[in-house]
Amino acid sequence: MELGEVDKGTHVVFAPEGKFNMVAAPQLKERIDDLVAAGKSRVLVDLHRVDFIDSSGLGALVGGIKVTRKQGGDLRVAAAGDQVRAVLKLTNLDRILAPYPTVEDALHDW
Repeated sequence: MELGEVDKGTHVVFAPEGKFNMVAAPQLKERIDDLVAAGKSRVLVDLHRVDFIDSSGLGALVGGIKVTRKQGGDLRVAAAGDQVRAVLKLTNLDRILAPYPTVEDALHDW
C-alpha cells in the first residue's frame, strides 16, 4: 500500500492507497505514533483511494485515535468509499470514527 503524507503545519494528512489490511496497517500506526511523539496530534486519513479495509486497518485507526486524543488531538477519516463505510457501520466504529464526506469537511473546524 502506498501511504502518501502531507504535513500541513497544524495537522498531517495521510492518503493511503489500495488495501488497508494487516500488511499495511502497522506502517500507518507506526507513523502516527511517531508524529504524536514529535508533537503532531491532529491526523486526517483520506480514504478515497482505499478500496478495502479489514480488522487490522480498523485497529490501526482506533489505535491512532487513542494516541492522538491522549495528547489533546484527534484522528479523523474522510472520503471513505462504500466498502470502508460499510465496515465502519457494521462494526459500529462509525460512531467513533464518523467519516467526513470530504477532506475539506474534516478540516473545517481544525
